[in-house]
Amino acid sequence: MPIGEMLMRKGALTVSLILLAAGATIGGYAPGAAAQAAKGQAGKADDLRAVQATPQDIAEGKRLADSSCVRCHGANGISTAKGVPHLAGQRPAYLYLELRAYQSHDRGDKAMDGAVNFLSDDALVKVAAYYASLDPPPPDTAAAAKGSSAKLDPVQAGKAAAAGCAGCHGETGVSKTPGTPSLIGLDPKFLMASMKDYKSGKRKNEMMKTMLSALTEADLNNVALYYALQKPARAQTPNPGDKAAGKAAASAACAGCHGDLGVSGNPATPSLAGQDAQYLVAAMRAYRDSSRNDETMKALAAGLDDNGTKLVAAFYAAQEPRAPNVRKPITLAEWAQRCDRCHGTNGNSTDARLPALAAQRVDYMEKVLHAYRMGERRNTTMAAMAAGLTEAEVENLAAHYARQKARAVVFVMPPAR
Repeated sequence: MPIGEMLMRKGALTVSLILLAAGATIGGYAPGAAAQAAKGQAGKADDLRAVQATPQDIAEGKRLADSSCVRCHGANGISTAKGVPHLAGQRPAYLYLELRAYQSHDRGDKAMDGAVNFLSDDALVKVAAYYASLDPPPPDTAAAAKGSSAKLDPVQAGKAAAAGCAGCHGETGVSKTPGTPSLIGLDPKFLMASMKDYKSGKRKNEMMKTMLSALTEADLNNVALYYALQKPARAQTPNPGDKAAGKAAASAACAGCHGDLGVSGNPATPSLAGQDAQYLVAAMRAYRDSSRNDETMKALAAGLDDNGTKLVAAFYAAQEPRAPNVRKPITLAEWAQRCDRCHGTNGNSTDARLPALAAQRVDYMEKVLHAYRMGERRNTTMAAMAAGLTEAEVENLAAHYARQKARAVVFVMPPAR
């Protein structure tokens, strides 16, 4: 009999796992708060009674499941209801703990609370054992199709969408054209807002409006992210002005918002360090004559004559730009690797107390991840993991696990020593 992995605990109840596929390292995951509460009442040996169920227990579990669970979770534990999980092939101790959590009203689901409210602890063990004994669901072919046409990494997608910008703004956003701004060193929030203003006509520039008209909001977000992650460098354009003379004027009029050396600390306010001098002059003139509509900037620009404007522009163009505080998105493969540490390779958990994710319903996994993000499901580890996920990452992770092949795991007791 091939043994894929053994979990041994000296002097305590031990469970060996006979796997139909390669196992995975387990670590760092703790059951949810609700499951912990149930676990605290039941004790470790009781948790694993569902693993040790007899054929008679499983037959009784089927009878109970057919009367209480089939309407939502489907025949043989394969759900056809949106947001309702498959239970077939799920890990037995995990199912038992979750059923206890619903029974103690720790999960806040009235339908589930009502379904299990009058079941005895012994019945919960048998229902959990029954569902764990079933063949797992097949991979989700719709999720597989979604995966085959998966979105590009946002940075790569931003680079592709920005291809039309390179002719004027430079391939990596460092301008080589006088009068054209560099796009590096800007917080994505500011660059996104600026592009929206050009697209809507709030900022008047017909060429920019035309260039941006075909880009969706997701495209604009990706473009802004792409430029934010490029290596900062000063614009490769002439800067003939008196840089030293511009420092005093810049400190008096601009430093409060744009930073002493032109590096802004506010995501909504652009950094000016290393920007093309000619562009800065044109921008301040536009604020002065109301071509750009911003009352604060209009008042500040009005206090500078043409010579003062050139001096300020020369000062900022000479400064070293810095990268904004933006993290590079974690790839789907990297997220899945993190999840697999607890949930097993490709979501096939090898711990009786931790749920398998492989071939689970997409909509259910999305719902659960959102619940952890919002604190509706309480679990320190999962809350920390889910907090860093974007909406797109939630969708991609759910689709990734839904299209994995679920593998059955048999839990057997080792012989007594």
